Amino acid sequence: MSRTGDTRTPESDAPDAAAGAHSRRLEALIRKEAQGRGGLLPFDRYMELALYAPGLGYYVSGTRKFGPQGDFVTAPELSPLFGRCIANQCREVLEALGGADLLEFGAGSGVLAAEVLATLEGVGVLPNRYLILELSPELRERQRSLLAERVPRLLERVSWLDGLPGGFRGVVLANEVLDAMPVHRFRVDDSGSAAEIFVRSVDGRWEELAAEPQSPGLEAAVRELQSDGLAVDAGYASEINLRLCPWLAALAEATERGLVLLIDYGYPRREYYQADRSGGTLMCHYRHRAGTDPYRHVGLRDITAHVDFSALAAGGRAAGFESVGYTTQAHFLIGCGLDRLLAETALDDGSMDLLLGAKQLVLPAAMGERFQVLGLAKGLTGPWCGFSVRDLSGRL
Repeated sequence: MSRTGDTRTPESDAPDAAAGAHSRRLEALIRKEAQGRGGLLPFDRYMELALYAPGLGYYVSGTRKFGPQGDFVTAPELSPLFGRCIANQCREVLEALGGADLLEFGAGSGVLAAEVLATLEGVGVLPNRYLILELSPELRERQRSLLAERVPRLLERVSWLDGLPGGFRGVVLANEVLDAMPVHRFRVDDSGSAAEIFVRSVDGRWEELAAEPQSPGLEAAVRELQSDGLAVDAGYASEINLRLCPWLAALAEATERGLVLLIDYGYPRREYYQADRSGGTLMCHYRHRAGTDPYRHVGLRDITAHVDFSALAAGGRAAGFESVGYTTQAHFLIGCGLDRLLAETALDDGSMDLLLGAKQLVLPAAMGERFQVLGLAKGLTGPWCGFSVRDLSGRL
């Protein structure tokens, strides 16, 4: 997930004894798997274990991640207006389908689900079900508690899933999810060919090694970039998400009719792999501080990579979706009625807080342009309000 934070601030907070012990247990597990592979792990597998190893990975352990007491703050926590705008887009789809469901991937603290449900209740267009696909048992309980507190009358509509539902009809929400999907990393060698970046443990420390690619599809993916004049300079390093297409294919197979909203921070391909972004986009988040070292405090820090929205749109089309819009978060929220919502609350108590939160959502220097929104549809035609202000699909 992408996070707000000051990337200029060096990390200095050390974990307490219990957290340090937790991190060492996870490192031992990762080291054991690396030994079973001859000492080397592809980076995507290292990232997967660091984030999702059962009981130990960052997203499935019991540490608090969201909000002031966690490691980062996401858009739904910044302002309730984010969820209300998302609800307006959901309402259009639910009305077009004559009633349907919502499915949220990785619901975080549960704030977005609560705000969307409350807003839809207010306009009399509730989904039949609000489905949450959440890997973390601990986060499921936090989501359940928050929903029981904020929308207790609607809790019976909410269900938690372990996998994709079949024959889904409705809206799929994936807000700040894809950036936490494990990525492969590569480096261009002196001959212009791609080397894969592996991780190994040496004297108790983690280090990277660039070697001949072993992961299926990585060389072909880099060659495709290079055929477009990207990632060609010796020493250039970056990431490729080879899991996007299988994920989109599974989602398309599970979807009968609906709109998928993918909200994250990232770039179109030519911006993602531009020459001066020669170190990639990998970022780590810990106690509201951002850094670039994924081998520090393993299991206690979020690890993310920006999203290649061109690859996302192409993968969606290959899976059977239609790409129906691409824009910045600022333009999407304005299209979903952000200005009107602010005007309606101008005289309310707390209106200044709403205004300040809204600025964080839309200002270019905050989240407004760094975060992008892609719409993928299946068996459903628009137009959709979120892409009505400015559609930037031509940049993909």
